Amino acid sequence: MSTDTKTESVVKARADDAASYWLKEGWAPGGHIREVDFATEARGLDPMFAGIKIVDCDTHFTEPADLWTANAPAHLKDKMPHVRRIDGADQWFVGDRHFGSMGGNVIGKDRNKLLGRLAFPNYDQIDPGSFDVGARLDAMDAMGVWAQICFQNGGVTQAGSLVALNDDELAITITQIFNDACKDRMDASDGRINCMGTLPYWGKDVMNAEMRRIADLGLKGITLPDRPERLSEGYVGPDGGVSPFWEEVFETCEATGIPLNFHLNASLDANTAIWDNLGFDQKLPIHALIHHIGCAATMSNFMVSGILDKYPNLKIGLIESGAGWVPFWLEGMEHQLDEFRTAQNRGLKKRPKEYFKQNFWVSFWFEDYAPRNMLDEIGVDKVMFETDYPHPTSLYPGVQNKLVAVLAEHDQETRRRVLELNARELYNLEF
Repeated sequence: MSTDTKTESVVKARADDAASYWLKEGWAPGGHIREVDFATEARGLDPMFAGIKIVDCDTHFTEPADLWTANAPAHLKDKMPHVRRIDGADQWFVGDRHFGSMGGNVIGKDRNKLLGRLAFPNYDQIDPGSFDVGARLDAMDAMGVWAQICFQNGGVTQAGSLVALNDDELAITITQIFNDACKDRMDASDGRINCMGTLPYWGKDVMNAEMRRIADLGLKGITLPDRPERLSEGYVGPDGGVSPFWEEVFETCEATGIPLNFHLNASLDANTAIWDNLGFDQKLPIHALIHHIGCAATMSNFMVSGILDKYPNLKIGLIESGAGWVPFWLEGMEHQLDEFRTAQNRGLKKRPKEYFKQNFWVSFWFEDYAPRNMLDEIGVDKVMFETDYPHPTSLYPGVQNKLVAVLAEHDQETRRRVLELNARELYNLEF
């Protein structure tokens, strides 16, 4: 039985992807400053978690303003991403092409927190822990966090914009400098700061070469696009099997244990579900929550695709995903696959709950109910913790207060499993 329908369901990558990665409204003047009693909040690890090395599995490392210009080969130095200050806001440019703002940074240099906006406008205003290794380690110590998994902050590595430069050497070099910086931060922090690598996924040969280089560098994970067909080829080929374009990446990740990361992805266009004429502050919370469902959609795509049967040991982190939706979503997937005979039609080897148990990890930060009551149902070995520092919805400054509140009724073995061991196992952390 075949129910195939071939459709084009994705907006193609564009040259202005980087420029639109963070909305201008988000770093415009305004917002509300929440004053932080840093001396009280910065109390390090709570005694409840003594002996646990907390791994924060979702943070962002803001790209330093000189990241690319300071590390470029001489013949490309003048072409590299650089920062210009325009009307008080620091903006990335490659040549004269606008590559967007420096990303989400709501923790101020004075350690207060900006509410109602996505970021302070420039580097002079933000916490140095956002972009400096030494200051980041100090911030981690204050939050009681031992290690962090870090993702990019600005949009410079957006593949659509890099391809639009029409300079393959420049685009690949920008990607490689980013990945080299991930290695440098890991080494400089003695393994406490672990930034996720990125790939030039617009070309099979250059992507596979960089994937091999990432593995040789020892990076602890990579980020992948949830809809790679925006720019190159989808994970599933026209014949319904795994696309040859992606086979070596999957093979390398499975062989090395390097996890794939899908970070609060955009498999769903949140804007299409939000009413017109709502204000910026009205749209943002809805937008964020719809993206959690995007993580669920990416998980489901993998489950029905057959990829996890061909590569049964792939490890996939759903990051900034939330966790409380998992039981409902898996229950729904089990029912729907039975009713539509998807497993029989496609020869799938496992049930959705089995794929989740084998291949996926999720993370919580703002939630109360799920970490208090749902760990067994979700899988105590599948749930990780995050802060989302220094982004707008981050737990800063009350990290330890939150953890004490939601994990107080669990035993120490469970606390260590959720706060340390799950992330260590997913990311192959050694400490």
